[in-house]
Amino acid sequence: MGGMTADLIEFDTPRLRLRPWRESDLAPFAELAADPLVMEFLLPLPTRADSDAMVASFQARFAKNGWGLWAVEHKASGTFMGFTGLNSPAVDLPFSPCVEIGWRFARRWWGQGFASEAARAALDVGFERLGLEEIVAFTAWNNTRSSAVMERIGMREDVAGAFDHPLVPEGHALRRHKLYRLNRAAWQAAPGASTSSE
Repeated sequence: MGGMTADLIEFDTPRLRLRPWRESDLAPFAELAADPLVMEFLLPLPTRADSDAMVASFQARFAKNGWGLWAVEHKASGTFMGFTGLNSPAVDLPFSPCVEIGWRFARRWWGQGFASEAARAALDVGFERLGLEEIVAFTAWNNTRSSAVMERIGMREDVAGAFDHPLVPEGHALRRHKLYRLNRAAWQAAPGASTSSE
């Protein structure tokens, strides 16, 4: 490969391992991305080539920054579950520049607290290791599942910050997005902050 690469950050939670992506993640990620229920609030359903290209872009950001959207693995079984992580959106948003937190899990893992567990650990990395001052999250206005995770991990809705996502066509039901924010001071004040074992 050559050139300078960043030290790759990977870490564990009680039930999960958040790590860089592997070749073996491509097929289960494509399967997850082809599930209409998983992708209900995301546009559009990607082809296998699209989902492989998405993983390649995740890997490129890891090589450059050492962090990004981590593959999430179930520690007990070694199974790929989805992703969780931090990302600087390429598209210009009303609150850019920013770092967002996001997640996407295969449906079989829903409802067991995995998204919140992984997201809390990613917030710890963002604030502790990367020294970020604020992390944001956003989702379609009617995506109640994601909004609930955002609130569970300590983020608060910025009602005045609601916006029309520039990548969603005008008039589309998913164009309007809610914005959530968490700053360093609020994260430090929350119970359980700085609980990482490293």
